[in-house]
Amino acid sequence: MKKTVIALGLSLLAGIASAAEHKLAIQVSDNDPQKMNIALNNAQNVQKHYEAQGDSVKVEIVAYGPGLQMYTMKSPVKDRIDALSLDESYTFAACGNTLAKMEKKAGKTVALLDGTTMTSSGVVRLMELQAQGYAYVRP
Repeated sequence: MKKTVIALGLSLLAGIASAAEHKLAIQVSDNDPQKMNIALNNAQNVQKHYEAQGDSVKVEIVAYGPGLQMYTMKSPVKDRIDALSLDESYTFAACGNTLAKMEKKAGKTVALLDGTTMTSSGVVRLMELQAQGYAYVRP
């Protein structure tokens, strides 16, 4: 009986240990809907792949420079970002440096999509994510 309980406990621990969390950081620095759609496709394909194996995935898509246009209310991929924002696996980070420049040039506040999180610098955020073990992709 004691051996059975120990074996069962080891089996449970092995199952817990085998479930992994994968982390992916994606750079978006171009105002290009085609590249943004590739980034979103990459993110969804990675999630689908690992979740089929019983693993979890965290994806952070970091936009800066011209790529921040993909997070504005006029974004051609707004509907896709809005839908993915509802999934806790995804974070959409916006560069504060770029936003400040956009607002200065426009002379007004630039509204970003709901669910967008601010970071002071997009490049620094990517560096931080890589230091935290995130894989890095730039479509």
